[in-house]
Amino acid sequence: MQHRSKSRAALAAMAVCSLTLLAACGGGDTQPAAGSDTSAGSGSGGKTIVFSPLGLQIPAMKQLSEGVQGYGKSKGYDVIVQDPKLDPQKQVTDLQTVIESGKAAGVWSIAIAPPSMSALVKTALDKGVPMILNGTPADYGLDGLEPGVSFSTIDYAAEGKAAGEELGNCINERYDGAGKVIFTESAAGTAGKAEFEGAVKDALAATAPDAEIVATTTVSDRTAAQTDIGSALQGNPDVNAVFGQNDEGALGAVGAFKAAGKDIPCITEGGGNEESLAAVKSGDIYAVVALQFAADMTQSFDALTKMIDDPSATGVQLTVPQEVVKADG
Repeated sequence: MQHRSKSRAALAAMAVCSLTLLAACGGGDTQPAAGSDTSAGSGSGGKTIVFSPLGLQIPAMKQLSEGVQGYGKSKGYDVIVQDPKLDPQKQVTDLQTVIESGKAAGVWSIAIAPPSMSALVKTALDKGVPMILNGTPADYGLDGLEPGVSFSTIDYAAEGKAAGEELGNCINERYDGAGKVIFTESAAGTAGKAEFEGAVKDALAATAPDAEIVATTTVSDRTAAQTDIGSALQGNPDVNAVFGQNDEGALGAVGAFKAAGKDIPCITEGGGNEESLAAVKSGDIYAVVALQFAADMTQSFDALTKMIDDPSATGVQLTVPQEVVKADG
């Protein structure tokens, strides 16, 4: 998983809940240890990996932690799970403690605030403790990839392009290109906002040039999304398409149209939790650009263990895999 603001991270984390692989990988109890509590590990560092998610109060983060422990066990590693509780300073302090103790063979962190970890990354490199982090080298003050640290990020432009193209495809198929669109955007400051939403608009314009965005709303939770989209629908009763932004926005759009007694329009989004994928199957959502976080979990863990096995290997920049899910397959 990669760099994003807390709100984007929470949305991405919720998508993890829908991935059965994570449940299958589980099998060890999550241990929300503080940085100084390494009693759950092997004590030698040789086969102990420390995982620091955003915070275990997010259910999907707890589930992801269990998945990492289960996958780590299958690879012969003990995994200590820390719980920074969405506090970036606590995350840095806990990780620094365990890195300096020499009891960690490697660290995987989903950083709450990547810039706050710049000094910690340098400490880990000096101590020879490999890390995998969300984001890119620049987020942590590094000039580029180097031995001992790898990264994973979302390709927001590719995600947005796919979502915009599918919305245009639906408008062309159902309405001969004459689309009246409600565009649901993320809050200001959300990581990837400009790249993602810009790509959606560009792809929509290229695919269905006669489509028109007639109203814009900002998504928070599903209830608010349903209310806001319902209000926009009252002012624009001929709307026949919605870019839902994420699972909450798309499902809120479905609820708004059903509440208004109108046919479900063309809806696309970037997310992919269990409920939104079921809505694709039922036909309520035309397409979801689903981020494959289970696949990212395995590729991230494997990248970390490769660096543990070969400290001289230059780190890699991973991208979270994506898949367009449509009812027609």
